[in-house]
Amino acid sequence: MTEFIVPQTSVAAQNQSQPQDRIRRWVWKLCIATLILMAIGSATRVMNAGLACPDWPLCYGTLVPRAQMNLQVFLEWFHRLDAALIGVGAIALTVTSWWNRRQLPSWLPWAATFSLGLIVFQGVLGGLTVTQLLRFDIVTAHLGTALLFFSTLLVIGTALTPYQGTGTAGKLPWLGLTAAILVYLQSLLGAIVASRWALHQCLAVKALCSVMYSHIGGVVLPSLAIIAVVWVSLRTPALHPALRLLANMAGGLLLLQILLGIATLRLHLQVEPLTVAHQAVGAVLLGSLVAFTVLGWRDSASAPGYDLRAFLPEAHR
Repeated sequence: MTEFIVPQTSVAAQNQSQPQDRIRRWVWKLCIATLILMAIGSATRVMNAGLACPDWPLCYGTLVPRAQMNLQVFLEWFHRLDAALIGVGAIALTVTSWWNRRQLPSWLPWAATFSLGLIVFQGVLGGLTVTQLLRFDIVTAHLGTALLFFSTLLVIGTALTPYQGTGTAGKLPWLGLTAAILVYLQSLLGAIVASRWALHQCLAVKALCSVMYSHIGGVVLPSLAIIAVVWVSLRTPALHPALRLLANMAGGLLLLQILLGIATLRLHLQVEPLTVAHQAVGAVLLGSLVAFTVLGWRDSASAPGYDLRAFLPEAHR
């Protein structure tokens, strides 16, 4: 009778990969939850529900305001509930990463801790948006921190995803990083326009038009950067299919985002789902560029002569 003996090294490697696999799946779930959170936050703003719960962290002094519940109160209350659940998820991610740190890449516990710090800061900003009556700079910082938290999770998740590069990315990671930074800054400009109601004021009383036009004009640089990413990706031979897919995805999302922006402007923000979709697509666009950049660097790391030890758990070095 033939016996099949599993090598001890294979068993050890499998045991060591289990914490990383669990963390990777948990991070992707947090990414989806954060994207939903930002969409709900956008809906809360366009529905004028930012102060539907006049107190914080409770809502009308209770955990669940049944007597006062309507659409606006529900949006603000559910936004807070989702944020609280993500905060608990970030705590679990950090604790798990440090507990299993010897079986994980050395950077992972620190990255998880950074994400936890961001979500704590995000919670503080969330409270200030209520107590400071939706002050535009706090609202802008609130969205900016959410996008940074979302991007951090994407970096972690993409870095942990199994990937065998072809070593052909070249300068594409730097192009992707440039495009991601420009899209992030453009998103902040959009948040300023939204939080100051610049479009409404410009159309009604010709006030804050410079703020609105800065966002409209600001689309040029990130658009050119994304077009460069798509063009260079198409011109790069033997590029990994995942990188090519993400580049094409960014190009498609850019076109969709421009169309949504034009429709939102023409309709004077009167169609709330369009406004929510505009911000959500912007977040997904940023996410695709972040993932492209991380995979691009991993692809470059697979080129001959590149030291991969920093990306490996201590037990594998």
